[in-house]
Amino acid sequence: MANLAVNLAGVQLRNPVLTASGTFGYGKEYKDLVPFGKIGGITVKGVSPFPSHGNPMPRTAEVYGGMLNAIGLQNPGIDKFIAHEDYLPFLRTIDCAVFVNIWGKSIEQYAEVAARLEAEKRGIAALEINISCPNVKEGGIAFGTDPVQAAAVVRAVRNATTLPLVTKLSPNVTRIGDFAKAVVDAGSDMISLINTIPGMAIDIERRAFKIANKTGGFSGPALKPIAVRMVYEARQAVSVPIIGIGGITTAEDVVEFMMAGANAVAVGTAIFSDPACLVRIVDGLNAWLDRHNIADINDIVGVMQA
Repeated sequence: MANLAVNLAGVQLRNPVLTASGTFGYGKEYKDLVPFGKIGGITVKGVSPFPSHGNPMPRTAEVYGGMLNAIGLQNPGIDKFIAHEDYLPFLRTIDCAVFVNIWGKSIEQYAEVAARLEAEKRGIAALEINISCPNVKEGGIAFGTDPVQAAAVVRAVRNATTLPLVTKLSPNVTRIGDFAKAVVDAGSDMISLINTIPGMAIDIERRAFKIANKTGGFSGPALKPIAVRMVYEARQAVSVPIIGIGGITTAEDVVEFMMAGANAVAVGTAIFSDPACLVRIVDGLNAWLDRHNIADINDIVGVMQA
């Protein structure tokens, strides 16, 4: 069997398969379905300084090639996340790395969450910064679509914590490499990409939008070629670890992302229909590497960059 272990800026994973934020709850929801000791780690649903009930129903819709969601970043808030047995106390008991996704509506709120988690960092491997949120102080423009604002968020979070930082990049930009470089220069230890792409679906019989928010984030298999391209471009801009996200359903998808330049991946939409896919992907990676006589999965990272 090949070596599947990867190191992400000092965070050691038994294999490169993580769960994507927003698709795995806070871990406890899947404790009877996924053996945590078989995967590299989990990324929990986003946590903000305040509780959020999210958007009105319906909030998800299956569409060709994937799904739309407009959950609205529903979460219990940082106080409950730290104290309640279903959240951080539970996450401290599981046998894999835990990445905590954080967000806010202002730079100060990002820093606030990071500071609170710095004080409670036992059991947390890293923070993932979701910069696809609207900046309420700047007219609602997403932090992730302005490299100056993106860097400002990362800089504030970096000043608030010693935990390794992952910045989750938005795909809704023209030059992803510029954003990758901006957040790394501001102090991000790694990047993850891509987040969802805005989409819309209409029920033509009811003449109604399929989700109450009208638009939602599109994810799923159809997203993969876009995500692979953006990972490839980001790798040309930065040398830090990259976590590839977007449409992963098989071990072969993971290999493709890693050849493009990713050091690890996060599986998302596929979990909704088949939580067992996580372990199947890990087993498939072992089989693929053995078939190709590759002893270490790290040897395939970025081979298409040459």
